[in-house]
Amino acid sequence: MRTVSADDILANLETKHSIVLDARANDRFRGENETIDPVAGHIPGARNRMFKDNLQPNGCFKPAEALRAEFSALIRSPESTIAQCGSGISACHNLLAMEIAGLSGAALYPGSWSEWSSDPSRPVATGAPGED
Repeated sequence: MRTVSADDILANLETKHSIVLDARANDRFRGENETIDPVAGHIPGARNRMFKDNLQPNGCFKPAEALRAEFSALIRSPESTIAQCGSGISACHNLLAMEIAGLSGAALYPGSWSEWSSDPSRPVATGAPGED
């Protein structure tokens, strides 16, 4: 699996080549609630796809067609998508859901929000996507 670093994410803020897809809960993404890291919010320009949105009420993954439609509404292509979350674990849930949907090729930012927010020189956004 392809991975990216914090420096890659920082460079992407300028190029906007990739879409960063954040798998954390919506309130954590918006910066309304942060239970783990000292800084609340998200990487500027990121979009939110909480990992639990990949599941049906019975806890199984949604059908491939439904996942494909939902992810396709958020990303340009899998190859230009970077999955992240709080610590790199829930992002893998989104990556697996994308694989199920036939959307292979996304990258993982394993450091995710915990790494990103630990450096006060890195920009932080709050609010819903598009408000940053």
